[in-house]
Amino acid sequence: MSTPRVYVIHENPEWFPPLAAAFEAEGVPVQEILLTEGQIDLGAEPEPGVYWSRMSASSHTRGHEHSKEYTRAVLGWLERAGRQVVGGSHVLELEVSKVAQHGLLQNAGFDVPRTTAVFGTTTLKQAARTFTNGQDVPFITKHNQGGKGLGVRRFDSLAEFDAYVDSPEFEAPVDGITLLQEFLTAREPFITRVEFVGGEFVYAVRVDTSAGSFELCPADACEVPQVIAGAVCDVPGAEQPSAFSVRTEVTAEHPLVQQLRTFLADQRITIAGVEFMETTDGRTVVYDINTNTNYNPAVEESAPASGPRSIARYLGGLLETQYAAQLTA
Repeated sequence: MSTPRVYVIHENPEWFPPLAAAFEAEGVPVQEILLTEGQIDLGAEPEPGVYWSRMSASSHTRGHEHSKEYTRAVLGWLERAGRQVVGGSHVLELEVSKVAQHGLLQNAGFDVPRTTAVFGTTTLKQAARTFTNGQDVPFITKHNQGGKGLGVRRFDSLAEFDAYVDSPEFEAPVDGITLLQEFLTAREPFITRVEFVGGEFVYAVRVDTSAGSFELCPADACEVPQVIAGAVCDVPGAEQPSAFSVRTEVTAEHPLVQQLRTFLADQRITIAGVEFMETTDGRTVVYDINTNTNYNPAVEESAPASGPRSIARYLGGLLETQYAAQLTA
């Protein structure tokens, strides 16, 4: 058995450097488990340590179409062996299903966007007619397994939607589930993402969406022509730095933050970013839970606390609690 450490389970090494720097700064031993290929000995005991899963719902877009299944196998093995897993099997299933997220948020009393899940493509056009009551009103689509704004498009008429479904441009979801969702207009051109680590509020991020080609609808974030692109900071630094800033008036005492804190505790989710928008008709709509959270460098420079450093301290604390004797030996 090796010295206990934090093991980070993921499939995209490009996301890891800011986290590696944070673990080094906090003096927490860390090792990556890259689940793009490999093997596990099902008869062996996992190495001692704390395991943190940050598998992404968008892994298939990077050529890692089986990484979610690999992660299911590894997390099950770890959990059966009694290892402490942060972001375990139950969290993975939430990460890869917006249907599951929507249902849990709705049951917990949050205002969520009106949504229909459509299985396959043959009934998509008819489902859109049912969803809009046959009217040419704006609505959006998105993929159930999201991240990176997968499948997010706005349609202003049923004819436009029909043409898209029948065209080579149609973007089929990896799990066959397309969501039809009401189009909402933001009161101001931004959405808010609230970051939690260890179940506690870290900071809230204001994401400017004014550069988009249309006003924000409930999606994973902001701006590219005709498509709402990417979960906030899905690739750290990829967005325009000016689009991201700390929303200082949203604090740990904010009623929605307190409600989200309770919700995450109930769902045993300790690291997450949750997105909401405030609409022109006075609603506060919660629409996305991202358990594979990344952090924007511009925000980190001005934030009252560091997201990656908070994670390193939190996981390091769990490691210390379990393996204090071995770490100091």
